[in-house]
This record gives sequence, C-alpha cells and structure tokens, in this order.
Amino acid sequence: MVLDNCADIALATALPVSADLENCYADEPRAAAEMIGLAAQAGVVGGSIEDATGNKDKPIYDFQLAVERVAAAVEAARALPFPFVLTARAENFLHGRRDLDDTIRRLQAFERAGADVLYAPGLRDLATIRAVASSVAKPLNVVVGMLEPGITAEQLGRAGVKRISVGGALSRLALAHFVKGAREMKEQGSFGWMAEAIAIKELQKYFG
Repeated sequence: MVLDNCADIALATALPVSADLENCYADEPRAAAEMIGLAAQAGVVGGSIEDATGNKDKPIYDFQLAVERVAAAVEAARALPFPFVLTARAENFLHGRRDLDDTIRRLQAFERAGADVLYAPGLRDLATIRAVASSVAKPLNVVVGMLEPGITAEQLGRAGVKRISVGGALSRLALAHFVKGAREMKEQGSFGWMAEAIAIKELQKYFG
C-alpha cells in the first residue's frame, strides 16, 4: 500500500518526492534495506528509516541493531543509479523515552553510518533543537506539528535546522475546521463557519 501511494504521488508531480517508510517494514537490516530499492522503483528519490520497532512492548530497536539497519539502508541507497536522500530517524521522543543523550548518540551513529539527513521527531523547544543540531554535522530535520507554539522557520534556521516538515499537520488543521463546523451545525443550528470556507473556483485552481 505504501509503495502504491509512493507511485501515485510521484506520478502526480514533477517535484522530488520523499517517503516516510517507517521502519522499512522489517527488523533484520538487509530485509529492511530492500524497501529502499522498492521505494526508488516506485518513483521516490528520498525516504526514511526509523529505529521504532512498531512493537508496543519494545518500541525502540537496541542501539547496535538500529545502527546496522541504517548502514544497510545507506548501502542500498548508494547502489541506486541516481542520488537518493536517506533520512535516519531516532524515535525516542515519540515513544515516551525523552532521553536526549541517547537520542543524540543515535543520531551521531546514524550520521557515521552514512545517513544524509537526521531526524528526531518530538523535539519541541529551541534549546533542545539547538543542542541536537550542534551535535551533528549532517542536516537536521524538524517537524512543525510538535513544536511549541510560536516558533518560526527563521528561529529554527538560527537554531541549526536545515529541513522542516509538516507531517500531517495541515490535514489535521483541515479536519479541525471540519469538526468545528459540524459542531456548530449540531449544537447551534447555525452556519457561520461558511464565512471561512474556500471558494469552489479557488479550489478548482488547485485541483485543475
């Protein structure tokens, strides 16, 4: 399903597409690395591998296995006939392990293994982001949906961030307005939310 989704999106745009490949759907390093080649065949030119297992009882791979998985993914990416941007993710903060030292240790090891971009989703404040960015040489990615309110792209840049992603934040924003409108209709019997709705003609410009 993920590969089909990658193919659909890659065909729909001339822009480079990077895919969230989660843990690459395998535990063993070589098996996980196969996903990089499959994603490339689907048309994407970048993708991620993370150290989250998908197992709630043991959510994060042991350090050495996590590094071996990134190294195998790097090898697979470098074997491709075109440049592929590999992002290595340290998932501690998303799984209740707010251990900054271990997160930095993992990102540094992923960097040594050859990852192009480093990413620790769940970082919220500029001081923590600055500490992580200053600990690595490769570009650091930050996701905006988990930031403290009010932080700007300029501030992130000054903190050392080189890439910013929005994840599902814009879709959640759209759904929040959808729920707000539905509640207004149900609870108040009114339609004031229509004042904020986008015009159909403007939508048609985006969807062609």
